[in-house]
Amino acid sequence: MHSSATRKLGLMTPIRFLSVLDFGAAELQECLRLALEMKRARLAGIRHVRPLDGRHVALLFDKPSLRTRATFEIAVRELGGHVIEPPPEVALGGREPIADVARNLERWIFAAVIRTFAHARIEAFAAAAPRLRVVNALTDEEHPCQALADSLTMYERWGSLQGRTIAYVGDGNNVARSLAQAVIMLGATVRVASPPRYGFTADVRRGIEQAARSGGRLDTLHDPVAAVQGADAVYTDVWTSMGQEAEADARRTVFAPYQVNAALMAHAASGALFMHCLPAHRGEEVTGEVIDSEASVVFDQSENRLHTQKALLAMLASS
Repeated sequence: MHSSATRKLGLMTPIRFLSVLDFGAAELQECLRLALEMKRARLAGIRHVRPLDGRHVALLFDKPSLRTRATFEIAVRELGGHVIEPPPEVALGGREPIADVARNLERWIFAAVIRTFAHARIEAFAAAAPRLRVVNALTDEEHPCQALADSLTMYERWGSLQGRTIAYVGDGNNVARSLAQAVIMLGATVRVASPPRYGFTADVRRGIEQAARSGGRLDTLHDPVAAVQGADAVYTDVWTSMGQEAEADARRTVFAPYQVNAALMAHAASGALFMHCLPAHRGEEVTGEVIDSEASVVFDQSENRLHTQKALLAMLASS
């Protein structure tokens, strides 16, 4: 890979990535192109692009993480940067207002990668530090970095998402929301099947539909079979997200008909992919038979977190 991979792009790359919708279709496509270029270079052992050389990136995590923490740490270091990890009790407003934390860090570091609960927390942090690059590594409402990896995984398989159909079966949560934003922006149709009262709100639907400028479309329904019928990919996530543990028993009952199993996958198109952001609860939202099948690309998605996050950081460094 040569230095053009991190060139000044002819795009209005934002200095923060709190939502997929902070990107337009051109920026999203450029991120995928750059991620694929970086992935190929890494596999070839070429690692001399260092857009973060001499820069520091803070990881501020309120929630536990395996994939997000590991891939961001590796991404920053492979791009030449340095990682700092203030402990949670001092990082995001435990001892002082979150805005004061942001104003301090802005004086020392290049970027903050934040994994927290309410989306309002990351918005408040970003507003208080306008020069700081801020990346959403997950909030209760959105998970845009996961959507980048998901999009790259499908892009590698198909070459384009234009005209494809992705079925999401389960809770209309942060993963579903960001996935829908991204794939619609890339020209795909996404069908989201959730139980009544567990789907997208009207406000979330409107936000997603604003991204449908490249031929993509959002369909929301309750029937998982109808959602999966003829789909090119079937996606699910845990039924109970972090912070909802008290609802776990009730959710198992409500979501039982939405399990992705061999019978449901049989309604998808021939060669359809199975996708999951992980960690998975085998035997709940997905059977072991499906997640371990040849259709499953869950570990490709996990790997691609590294490459898309490297591309994202490189783009933010060029902005």
